[in-house]
Amino acid sequence: MVARTIDAIAVRGEGLFLLVGRLAMGALFVPAGYRHLTNLNGFAQYLGGHGLPGPAMAWAIVGAFVEFFGSLAVLVGFKTRYAALALIAFTIGATLIGHPFWAAPEGQLEAQSINFFKNLAIIGGLLFVFVRGAGAISIDRR
Repeated sequence: MVARTIDAIAVRGEGLFLLVGRLAMGALFVPAGYRHLTNLNGFAQYLGGHGLPGPAMAWAIVGAFVEFFGSLAVLVGFKTRYAALALIAFTIGATLIGHPFWAAPEGQLEAQSINFFKNLAIIGGLLFVFVRGAGAISIDRR
């Protein structure tokens, strides 16, 4: 009985729940993407300090655009599957660059490990967005 009630709530509220999930993703990525877009030099310096091949500014521009505009697309449900894939790639890169717990000094091991695995959970959430799509309350459905 409880299982059927929970299933019914999920089915009836699917559009709303998918919207809330997209809003939560946006709350994470939009502000960070905006900060990166408005401070490309700082973002490029950060990336350059982590040994990326090629010009750091090019990586910063691509990363900032994907993070900001990809998250806006997920937020409003526009080309949601493509945007989710782009954000998955971005998050994989950010995770490997920013949270390599396997190479962290002893005092940072726990924090880097937590952030690494949180990012894996974010990737998992984005995979759900990719598979399920934006839902009924989205630009994709209009």
